[in-house]
Amino acid sequence: MALTEAGATGAATEVSSKPDGTVFTVLGAISFCHLLNDMMQSVAPAVYPILKRTYSLDFGQIGLITLTSQLTASLLQPVVGLYTDRKPTPYSLAAGMGFTLVGLLLLAAAPAFAVILIAVALMGVGSSIFHPESSRVARMASGGQHGLAQSLFQVGGNAGSALGPLLAAFIVLPAGQRSIAWFSIAAAIAILVLLRVGAWYKTHPSVRRSPGAAASSGRPGLSPKRVAVAMSVLVALVFSKYFYLASLTSYFTFFLISKFHVSVKTAQIHLFIFLGAVALGTIIGGPVGDRFGRKYVIWWSILGVLPFTLLLPYANLFWSAALTVIIGLILASAFSAILVYAQDLAPGKVGAISGLFFGLAFGMGGIGAALLGRLADATGIEFVYRVCSFLPAIGLLTALLPNLEPARRQMER
Repeated sequence: MALTEAGATGAATEVSSKPDGTVFTVLGAISFCHLLNDMMQSVAPAVYPILKRTYSLDFGQIGLITLTSQLTASLLQPVVGLYTDRKPTPYSLAAGMGFTLVGLLLLAAAPAFAVILIAVALMGVGSSIFHPESSRVARMASGGQHGLAQSLFQVGGNAGSALGPLLAAFIVLPAGQRSIAWFSIAAAIAILVLLRVGAWYKTHPSVRRSPGAAASSGRPGLSPKRVAVAMSVLVALVFSKYFYLASLTSYFTFFLISKFHVSVKTAQIHLFIFLGAVALGTIIGGPVGDRFGRKYVIWWSILGVLPFTLLLPYANLFWSAALTVIIGLILASAFSAILVYAQDLAPGKVGAISGLFFGLAFGMGGIGAALLGRLADATGIEFVYRVCSFLPAIGLLTALLPNLEPARRQMER
């Protein structure tokens, strides 16, 4: 998967001579690094049962771990995006992965709860640098197929998020907390690959283009008020998606253990099945949005999941697994469509928009995990799922989004 020097140079030549061509070698490399990044980021939630037992944590402290990680990422991502819109930084991707490497090593050896918080904060910093810049690389390599490129990029991350709990179940659970250090090898591999991607990024024509020229091209022809309303709707949809996802990624294992009395390993495998469905569903949203319109994908992926979330709190073990697969498949297509739709609303601000929405995704997930943890302590974990089952109804706000497809198709002609 790693790019060679010749491959990086060849990819740059391809873009220069054929600017509309999709550079799949770069998309593959950045998706692979996204897989490694999110696999490492998902290790901490996957080992929550170990941390809870080892450090005698309550659900509120579990939520605080997630909040620390997610807020570190969410607050910095828009800042990183704004900076790199003005001054592209090709090798920041590799530098950011270094923070993740240090965080993993610290998490493996953490002697106390406070050190766990520092470790996940460092991992959050690494993620805050990686996501907006790698999303920019995906758009640069898209050849105009923005939805496809973002889906390919996102599927790597979702596959990594699914692998994290599975590897934790078969590596960390038997070997203990210190075995988390083995995941730092993945960070080292990612750094090497991202150095190659940085070499391609450095030679791309958009790096030499002025920010003003990029911003003035391809505007959707909407008033500032309509753009603001559309952005507000997108923020609400991200809230709906990631608050609900927080209930599953942070607490689904505890829900299964509490309701069905399964083992930790069995619960981790069920979490892997859900996250695997998310990874599979991710690839659908981007290409379908390129062909039929991103607004339709957003409608389906947020509101369409509502009947299944309403059923989940009352299902048996078999149907809980089946419903989470359906939920993962449908809900996964939302983010690529939302992100590209937002980028189309504000052309020339790819880094800022990517940082804002990745930051919102992380922040909403972190706040959701913290609040839902407190709610679980007060009312029980099963009540949390009954409350969260109504969140996808926020998808009704999609009706307020303008249809950008006529303007986009006119620009393509």
